[in-house]
Amino acid sequence: MKGNPMTIDDLRRILTECAGMDESVHLDGETLDASFTDLGYDSLALMETASRIKEEFGIRISDEEIATVQTPRLLLAAVAEAARSQVAQAA
Repeated sequence: MKGNPMTIDDLRRILTECAGMDESVHLDGETLDASFTDLGYDSLALMETASRIKEEFGIRISDEEIATVQTPRLLLAAVAEAARSQVAQAA
């Protein structure tokens, strides 16, 4: 798998479906580096997000990792890394 299989638009959609989203929050620009706490997402919302990522993209983010991911940008990076790791293990 090349590149990041999940886009910011995918993440925005998943977060909205899992926990809702304030319409004034846009996950782009500086917001990519805002903490999930500042954006209004708690650990339960992030656990549900990780579950949905696994369901939709086949990419598993461990409970330990999702607990340490602080921003949307870091979550996208974790997904990309997990995807690369899964491809390497399958080869």
